[in-house]
Amino acid sequence: MKVTVNVECTPEEARTFLGLPDVQPMQAALMKEIEDRMRDNIRAMTPEAAVQTWLPAGMQGAENLQKMFWGQVQNMMAGVVNTANTMVTVKDKDSAA
Repeated sequence: MKVTVNVECTPEEARTFLGLPDVQPMQAALMKEIEDRMRDNIRAMTPEAAVQTWLPAGMQGAENLQKMFWGQVQNMMAGVVNTANTMVTVKDKDSAA
């Protein structure tokens, strides 16, 4: 047997019915504090500081990313070569027997 119940109510009504606390005043106060702090930090920050904060350390960051990428490619290719050599070795042993 399948039963479907549709309940139409506002979030406030559902919260009250379930006995959950109303956190909207606390949430509004915290959001206001976060906004104020962000505004203060943005006003105090110079454009150079903003760019340095948001971007990696110049070209060094891009260079490190490239090295990491190529290292992963080399590791993957080494695994493929090892797998191919292992398969050939197993195949050679089977043909020798």
